[in-house]
Amino acid sequence: MTGVHGRDWRPRYLQLAEELRVKIMAGEMAPGTLMPSETELAESSGLSRTSVRNAIRQLREWGLVRAEQGRGTYVRAPRQRVRRRNSERYQWEKDRVLLDEAERLKTGATEHDTGLTVDDLKFHAEYSRVEADAEMAAALQVEPGTLLLRRVYWTSSRRESAPLTVSYSYLPYDLVAANPDLLDESKEPWPGGTQHQLYTIGIELDRIDDEIRARPPSPDEAELLDIDPGVSVLTVRKTSVDTTGRVVEVADVVMPGDRTELVYSHKLQRWKT
Repeated sequence: MTGVHGRDWRPRYLQLAEELRVKIMAGEMAPGTLMPSETELAESSGLSRTSVRNAIRQLREWGLVRAEQGRGTYVRAPRQRVRRRNSERYQWEKDRVLLDEAERLKTGATEHDTGLTVDDLKFHAEYSRVEADAEMAAALQVEPGTLLLRRVYWTSSRRESAPLTVSYSYLPYDLVAANPDLLDESKEPWPGGTQHQLYTIGIELDRIDDEIRARPPSPDEAELLDIDPGVSVLTVRKTSVDTTGRVVEVADVVMPGDRTELVYSHKLQRWKT
């Protein structure tokens, strides 16, 4: 190894991790390659085994390597990335509502975020009826105990087993029951998504508010999303408000932090001169 020295302001383990990252990204260490052992890396870099372990941990958090118990650490194949441009995504979804079904069937929000096609994806949906707890009642501006339709969605690439994201959606049950098809999970994936579903019961969205947080994954989330130790999840609390000011849906979208990008662009008004 070269370039790991004290003149760089970064910790030495991070220098080593960056050097290895460059080799992986350049294809010098192909997917499936067994990484050198801790001893070999320590000898070639002049670092302690503790620093080497920290460097390997950093590579795991970047999603570049995977440790296999009793076998070693391997370079992993690039994971499918999700790039959500929420500032344009929601208007794109709204514009599609008025298209005919044939057009809406051609693509969806996940395809928009990943560049994949409908045939590249596997979709999963689970519906259930739940009562609003205090936190969700406040978010939906309803009374605690109000009956809700809870929808759990996830989509994965056919090349990977782990979902790209997981979404937990909540709508007032009596609101969506106006169209019985909206209570049927077998109708998913619905052409045009939630905005079109709401359109079928006469609802037009005025705005969608996003609240973004980063946190450690729960054990269930780590297993489902195939997240390595140390990798955080990004969560988006998505609140949909109709043209009368009524909250009609609250959704929590959970995304693996090592392969998700959130992109926002805001047009700024010019100063008057």
